[in-house]
Amino acid sequence: MIYDEKEILRLIQQGESLVLEFKSDLKSLPDRELIAAIVSLANTEGGNLLLGVEDDGSITGLHLNHNNLNGLPAMIANKTNPSISVSVELLKVQGHNIACISVPKSRQLVSTSEGLLQRRRIKLDGTPEAVPFYPHEFIQRQSSMGLIDPSAIPMLDIAVEELDPLQRLRIRNAIKKYGGDQSLLPLADDELDGAMGLVVTVDGHKRPTLAGLLLLGSESLLRRHLPAYEVAFQVLRGTDVLVNEFFRKPLLETFEEVELLFRARVSEEEIQVGLFRVPIPDFDRRAFREAFVNALAHRDYGRLGAVHVKMDTDGLTISNPGGFVEGVTLENLLVVSPRARNPLLADIIKRIGLAERTGRGIDRIYEGMLRYGRPAPDYGMSDSSTVTLQMSSAEANLDFLKMILQCEDRAGGFMPIDSLIILSRLSEERRLTTSDLLVSVQKPEASVRASLEKLVEAGLVEPHGAGRGRIYMLSAKVYRQSGQKAAYVRQAGFNLIRQEQMVLTYIESHGHIKRSDVIELCSLTPSQAYHLLKKLKDQKKIIQTGEKRHAFYTKNT
Repeated sequence: MIYDEKEILRLIQQGESLVLEFKSDLKSLPDRELIAAIVSLANTEGGNLLLGVEDDGSITGLHLNHNNLNGLPAMIANKTNPSISVSVELLKVQGHNIACISVPKSRQLVSTSEGLLQRRRIKLDGTPEAVPFYPHEFIQRQSSMGLIDPSAIPMLDIAVEELDPLQRLRIRNAIKKYGGDQSLLPLADDELDGAMGLVVTVDGHKRPTLAGLLLLGSESLLRRHLPAYEVAFQVLRGTDVLVNEFFRKPLLETFEEVELLFRARVSEEEIQVGLFRVPIPDFDRRAFREAFVNALAHRDYGRLGAVHVKMDTDGLTISNPGGFVEGVTLENLLVVSPRARNPLLADIIKRIGLAERTGRGIDRIYEGMLRYGRPAPDYGMSDSSTVTLQMSSAEANLDFLKMILQCEDRAGGFMPIDSLIILSRLSEERRLTTSDLLVSVQKPEASVRASLEKLVEAGLVEPHGAGRGRIYMLSAKVYRQSGQKAAYVRQAGFNLIRQEQMVLTYIESHGHIKRSDVIELCSLTPSQAYHLLKKLKDQKKIIQTGEKRHAFYTKNT
């Protein structure tokens, strides 16, 4: 990437971070230190190293030894294993030469040619540091990159005979209860173990996989061989702790006990929609189940820490150790193809019937919040070491729910998640453009526009204006059904008032305006521009000079 001086200064002002490192070159930085810093960046998230910049951000420039950077990429490639291909730019900033070295994120572990292996992390004070990359952390790194499946690793120290046979019965009952893979039910115990990947044969001996230990191991076995595994369920009222339970039981048993604790604390009311009574719970049970199962299936079992389920006055929070897997970000959460940190464990959970079989459990979580008119699920507190989901306990919007149910009844199916997101945002923010919705829907503009047009056809949304400035709002019918006729008039009328003011301001600035100017200025069709100008003319706010294509309008003084 080619930077200019302004961009580099902006980067420097932000300070060092996980993806930005400053290195002083006043005393000619030794190659060994430079290579170590590049390795630590490659083993984390990649990023930029600015050579010639002090830790405090002051720019001191390159040493004479480094003024010629032509051989630097080759030297870095020769002194890293496997070789790292970097790009180097020589930049002049505030009168000093500095080097910007762009380091790609490596999909495999990288060391210096001397065997030094480092990664970056953030200290408690928010600044980054390079630390050794220890062997026990290798699996965490490779699993987050999708290179290995930790849940399929055989547990060589455990014999199959040590597993709890009652847990197999629990699995069979769960398959029946949750509508899992029915073809598993007739299998004998050893056949079931093999078919689900719970047990594998190693050197002629049957050993449980990590997934098998999680589902079939006793509590004592799990404590001994998988100390990182733990689930916490907490209920808080203010600062008072009402419930604080910790579980180390087999995964399926833990899921069932936590779900019972959750269900006992969910209250619901009912509303009449047509001939049916519809329950409205504090928290949607399907959304909770998907979120909790995701936390169990995708947590990092090599990292100490519990899966936390916390209920308080603000809502429900579910967090698990281990950040998003490679390729999943907050910006593509809704559209990225399903990716699992523990593919075998995730597959077993789907076959039991606990999780969405398509791998789109995230849609269920969003649906469980949005259809009741509540805020969308929030993953904003997630970071590189933890995924945190917050679900609001805000009051349900009954009018919004009725609108969704009536629309689904007419369509004969569930409303798409894109449409729910659009309607939810319009309900909260009233008037939005297509570009306003891109971040929320996480799809290209053409897809968002297509979803909007379907909602227009369904009579739920109506457009105002034309072109890129076209504004969408909930339709008059929606406002009328919710008893907010005046609110609709205010929103629709605001658009017209704004357009009138824009035309008058344009005339004040430029002396006159043509219909083509109005079309471009207000994003209107030719017909809409004609009627807007006619209204202003009838109100004697503007005067027309000329006819048809040659007409222009000035302010009436």
